[in-house]
Amino acid sequence: MAKENETKTVTVFGTSKASEGDSVFELAESVGRLLAENGYAVANGGYGGTMLAAAKGAAAAGGHVIGVTCTAFKRGKANEYVIEEISTDGLNERLGKLIELGEAYIVLPGGTGTLLELADVWEHKNKGFAGADKPIILVGDFWRPLINMMAAADADSVLHVEQADTAEEAIELLKDRGL
Repeated sequence: MAKENETKTVTVFGTSKASEGDSVFELAESVGRLLAENGYAVANGGYGGTMLAAAKGAAAAGGHVIGVTCTAFKRGKANEYVIEEISTDGLNERLGKLIELGEAYIVLPGGTGTLLELADVWEHKNKGFAGADKPIILVGDFWRPLINMMAAADADSVLHVEQADTAEEAIELLKDRGL
């Protein structure tokens, strides 16, 4: 793994509803493992579902896992794989911290919470608030209908997201971007 001051953090967004054995859980676990194996720290919401899976995968590979939790959820503490917990008071603060921490963003399938996360980071890119060097990578087919709809409404907006079919392709996109 890279020296502490060289470690780049990738924020991973995805559903809290995935369970072990689900394909999206396995995808998240692969993403976390591959990120750690390639020297990246993993940041996410720190609880269950794909957050747990990505953290578990990263931890298995000896990676650093940052969990940004939220006291408003009243869910208790972060999952057991989180090494560094950052507690926030509200949803907006939590999302802001996840965006701030990320030098890249990987978005897995999810529900309205994941949609909010994707929309927020995507709009930050559209308006120039998130650096052009911070890629947003959507993994799998789940978000393709949204991308197609947004392309019809605002073709330039889709220039700010990339798509990968697999966890391996997502990591290759990060490396291709020099991260």
